[in-house]
Amino acid sequence: MRTPLGDVVPDPTGRAAGRGAYICRSGDCLDRAIAKGALSRALKTPLPDDLRAALAGSLTNTNTTIEGGVRGQE
Repeated sequence: MRTPLGDVVPDPTGRAAGRGAYICRSGDCLDRAIAKGALSRALKTPLPDDLRAALAGSLTNTNTTIEGGVRGQE
């Protein structure tokens, strides 16, 4: 997300004030979004050179699918 001050930071909650962009939680998605310019267009700001490294800690490469119903018992 881009904060009102213009900084580009991760927002895993999706609730922080500013302009956000949704991407999946894998490094491949982030790399493609940066390479194609989609993330820069969505945030309406040039991206800092070290963005990939700064956002890497907020990404996971695990499957986040929830199975088994609401309580995991169904």
